[in-house]
Amino acid sequence: MFVQLNFRSGVPVYLQVAQQVKAAAASGALRPGDALPSVRALAEELRINRNTAAKAYAELESEGVLELRQGSGCFLKANGASPLRRAVRSERLGAELDAVIVQAHHLQIGDDDLRALLDERLADFRGRQRQRGQS
Repeated sequence: MFVQLNFRSGVPVYLQVAQQVKAAAASGALRPGDALPSVRALAEELRINRNTAAKAYAELESEGVLELRQGSGCFLKANGASPLRRAVRSERLGAELDAVIVQAHHLQIGDDDLRALLDERLADFRGRQRQRGQS
């Protein structure tokens, strides 16, 4: 699979897996309906505990990213409305943004530079989405 774990990052392994699956889905590397490895196969491939792999998949399922079909496996859901309320989604994203702001502060990146970087990254992301839509 496409997951690269960093055991020294301080980020729990199950969150690293979940974040990377979401990133692959957002970039188009994974498409709706694509099968993911079973919990057992994922755990063996990444050499992690099965409970950790199951927790990552449970997180993704609760966010509406994955669909677990008993006896069939794990599949990426079609891009639709998130089952989470807008306030919950905003809170989760807000926490991530807070971490970015703190990191920018420590790196001495000013507000204007941070906004410019965000705009640049958003434009790049949208461009990649358009390219994938055309292929």
